[in-house]
Amino acid sequence: MIGRLGEDLAAEYVAGLGWSVLERNWRCRYGELDMIATDRDGQESVLVIVEVKTRASRVLGDPAEAVTADKLSRIRRLTRLWLADQDAFWPTIRVDVVSVQLDPHHPERTELAALRHHRGVFE
Repeated sequence: MIGRLGEDLAAEYVAGLGWSVLERNWRCRYGELDMIATDRDGQESVLVIVEVKTRASRVLGDPAEAVTADKLSRIRRLTRLWLADQDAFWPTIRVDVVSVQLDPHHPERTELAALRHHRGVFE
């Protein structure tokens, strides 16, 4: 439930940036990509893989800290698998992390959530 709340908030956020969300929760036998979107960055369309990390506790720090080198490696592998099934081509691919900190006392009150966008953690 907590993860889904964060992913919904992140999807609303990127839509507000004018991005197009191509897929949410894309799965294969090796894992899952939280969100795949396109960002019009100047003249070209950039494919953005968005990893969403959500926490309802402040004990563990910023949720983005949970995105380790191993996690980024897995995201790169999953991205290659997703791209293999696509007809489109993106000259630039970027990995962003959206961290969502829910209020620990009222996690369901998404208006109290703090969202941080970490652009280009891997390009």
